[in-house]
Amino acid sequence: MWKQENNTLYKKFEFKNFSEAFAFMTRVAIEAEKVNHHPVWTNVYNKVEIWLSTHDAGDIITSKDHQLATQIDQLTY
Repeated sequence: MWKQENNTLYKKFEFKNFSEAFAFMTRVAIEAEKVNHHPVWTNVYNKVEIWLSTHDAGDIITSKDHQLATQIDQLTY
């Protein structure tokens, strides 16, 4: 579940290994490019953390963030 914290939508994902985490990040990158809306994220081994906010709107949460969060969730199934 995405959490609202510090004017961002935040979620942590865990995978079986680094390859699965990296493959997920690649899928997210492709979707983010399509909508020209890019996350702040980190990756350590099998964990990926993502923070979404709309930089053009002053680093606040907008509908763009909610839409991308929904798209990201669909990539994990």
